[in-house]
Amino acid sequence: MLPDPILAAPVTDPALPEGWAAELKWDGWRALLSWDTGRLALRSRRGADLAPSFPELHSGAAQLPDATALDGEVVVWASDRLAFERLQGRLQRRGAGAARLAEQSPAHYVAFDVLGLEGTDTTTWPYGRRRGALENLFAEHQLTAPWALCPSTTDPATVREWLTSWTAVGVEGVVYKRLTGVYEPASRGWRKYKTRHTEDAIVGAFTGSPAAPRTLLLGRYDTDGRLRYVGRSTTLPQAASRTVAGLLTPAADHPWTGWTFSAGWSSRESLHVTLVVPELVVEVGVDVARDRAGRWRHAARWHRIRAEMHPMQVPKFGEPD
Repeated sequence: MLPDPILAAPVTDPALPEGWAAELKWDGWRALLSWDTGRLALRSRRGADLAPSFPELHSGAAQLPDATALDGEVVVWASDRLAFERLQGRLQRRGAGAARLAEQSPAHYVAFDVLGLEGTDTTTWPYGRRRGALENLFAEHQLTAPWALCPSTTDPATVREWLTSWTAVGVEGVVYKRLTGVYEPASRGWRKYKTRHTEDAIVGAFTGSPAAPRTLLLGRYDTDGRLRYVGRSTTLPQAASRTVAGLLTPAADHPWTGWTFSAGWSSRESLHVTLVVPELVVEVGVDVARDRAGRWRHAARWHRIRAEMHPMQVPKFGEPD
């Protein structure tokens, strides 16, 4: 029986605390895994059964010793970058459909913790001991794809290097784990730092009322002069909402007329939006997660209005700031 996963509390300081180790934070699906007598259990953070959707992991599980349980992330690589969008839709595929996607975009399981080894419960071991056991598992059994070992370090310089170079391939940040900490299911015993930076975008629409916009739908022009949707903001602070309301003009004619916007990444619920003249530029904070088209996958945090900027001064869609 797999336990509930341990969770991580967000922190704003990227410094590695003394007595802690750091690991890369992957842009994939968190999944607990067990392998015993030919049976693979693969469970999402919220308890969904993922095993039928990833036959490549079942095939590769023969490399593992019986009665092994791991905690890790299911990821897909494409063009030397993590491609979260290729995980989308996998849950709805079974049988031949799942096998076809496994061949087209094979998933990997990045292991970052061990919960059981050949029938021995390791959750009560301190992290340092669990990490050593996980490294030995990979070395002794010479595990290869689809298995990958998550890097771990206690060197602050390595953490700084990760946060400046690995984010370019879609790694979201780092996770910190106390060296003496045990694996406590459902607790927030770990810490996570997500890399964020600011970018400029053009307000193309909003949700909520004209007097108090709730969220902003943001865009950028592409090289052909088309306004492309790039993402949505988090809920605006009240003061920002009042200020923005006085700067938005409803649009009679708009490049997004007839478009439908989803309420969430995998939600079927549509947003009710008001289209506005795309003339207001704002600065928002975003993380590194992108979909295949280059849109921000997570909501952008409000920073400020860029009244001094013309919309055509905003970087083109798909270009970095």
